[in-house]
Amino acid sequence: MSANEHQLTAAPPLAVGGASVRCGACSWADRSLVKESGWYPKRTMRAAQRLAFYASRFPVALVDSTYRFPPTPDVARQWVERTPEGFTMDVVAWSLLTHNATLPDSLWPDLQDEVRPEARDRRRLYADHLTADARREAWRRFGHALEPLRAAGRLGCVVLRYPYWMRPGETARAAIVEARDALSHLRLAIELPNLLWVEDDQCEPTLAFLEDQDLAFVCTDGPPQAEARPPVVASTSDLAVVRLEGRNPGDWDEAGLDMAQRFAYRYPLVELEEWVPRLSALAASTPEVHVLMANCWRDDAVVNAAELEALLRRSVAPSN
Repeated sequence: MSANEHQLTAAPPLAVGGASVRCGACSWADRSLVKESGWYPKRTMRAAQRLAFYASRFPVALVDSTYRFPPTPDVARQWVERTPEGFTMDVVAWSLLTHNATLPDSLWPDLQDEVRPEARDRRRLYADHLTADARREAWRRFGHALEPLRAAGRLGCVVLRYPYWMRPGETARAAIVEARDALSHLRLAIELPNLLWVEDDQCEPTLAFLEDQDLAFVCTDGPPQAEARPPVVASTSDLAVVRLEGRNPGDWDEAGLDMAQRFAYRYPLVELEEWVPRLSALAASTPEVHVLMANCWRDDAVVNAAELEALLRRSVAPSN
């Protein structure tokens, strides 16, 4: 059942300093949100109904499942059909495209023969295990799969999340330029988990490089920043992207811990308030800001997204 059949309208973005600010979450279908919280009106809602309901509450969502398995055009068409006009979806790039460890069975069957013979029995697949032609074809198929979203005006950006081990250097920059060239018709946002990219005298060159390539810098808030230093907040294109992971201080390497539980953290209002002036500064320097709560455990992300939006709304409300 489509969003149009429900006659739902998209939640509007918030106007801050002349910019359009969209707050949302990195999942609307996380199991703990659906099964262990009361955020959705009914636990018996179908997948299409949940997405339509989410879109009526928030103007943006990040699709993270595409990191593990590339999307298909049919899935992208379903996202369009299930959401109202005006809703925006950011999509995480498939792990292989950003040189991360990738599940071998996520590669299209007809490209399996393009894996180099010495890598075919490995438990993880990497971009360098494919021929150059196969990598180009992978980029093409990923972009083609998103075409229904782009054509419908639903696609916000593609988030390219590079691995922690990728340090600043010519090889890394070449990988990012490859992405820019392969998806030149789309807005791209670059997430660089390795803090060497933004430390000391490397920060300005990194931001300048992204700006030269018209790539958005993904600002992040999470355990490393919570323990070390404030996050780097900067805009390098006409879109600024912020991802808040939570500040769970627990042992992320604990064996047997469910991945979702590693993000189990409800931001208190005082920590969300820290982001109000930062987001206002971003809104003053770029026309669009996406704020994505990644603390997707039960209803933490959606509750925090609504709270942060309320704080921003209060900050721009005219004083009496």
